[in-house]
Amino acid sequence: MRPSNINGLRRSPVPVPYVPNDPVTTLDRRDGPHGEVILRRRGPAAGAPPVYEIIANGCFLMDTSDGRSERLLVDAALRALPTGRPEPAVLIGGLGVGFSLAHAAAEPRWGRITVVERERAVIDWHREGPLSAVSGAALADPRVRIEEADLLAYLDAPVPAPAASPDTPAPAPAPASVPDYDAICLDIDNGPDWTVTEDNKGLYSPTGLAACRARLRPGGVLAVWSAQPSERFEEALRNAGFAGVTTEEIIVARGVPDVVHLAVLAA
Repeated sequence: MRPSNINGLRRSPVPVPYVPNDPVTTLDRRDGPHGEVILRRRGPAAGAPPVYEIIANGCFLMDTSDGRSERLLVDAALRALPTGRPEPAVLIGGLGVGFSLAHAAAEPRWGRITVVERERAVIDWHREGPLSAVSGAALADPRVRIEEADLLAYLDAPVPAPAASPDTPAPAPAPASVPDYDAICLDIDNGPDWTVTEDNKGLYSPTGLAACRARLRPGGVLAVWSAQPSERFEEALRNAGFAGVTTEEIIVARGVPDVVHLAVLAA
């Protein structure tokens, strides 16, 4: 589940929700490269499992109460790919509480599955902590690789060149990036207009969208979860060179629907 509604809109960051008489336990608290991150357990209430929450710099980010939006993000990207593409490779931006990763790993049609997460604490909570209940099976899947990195830096990182041998000349420098993914799914913020941290805005800028485009194969899909539609972002996607730009709504319990912005490269 993503942050709760405020005046009909879902905005990030939002204050940590308070539920009277709902016991809350802080399980881990760390200072990371972008501030403080906390893992909390809420409940369990009678007859219900506990809910785990991720808090960043005192603001609620997401919890394990409902993963529909995260699952639909992955499904929308797969549907938008050209029919019959064998074992497409997907890059998921943001590990979060693990719903997107778990859903991708449960789909046999995906080939390589890469998740980029910049917070070491979040990765640890999945590998060794209570969030392994969500992602444990996915992390054991040989298709899955977790990369600890800032997403924009990862997208821009040079591709390692093959090592030279005594019988061959040194290889030419590798390009800054190569098209090696069929889909990129972004679930890092509440969308391009409501970023968790100020530096995340670069991901939705012309430079950030160009970096995403450079890593996509022809016919590839960029899928971006957002708490509300953004016509400005749709126009930015078109200006970045994506041929097909659409928006799919995700019905939520209250307020305006969540959306997934989809942008497809020409095949």
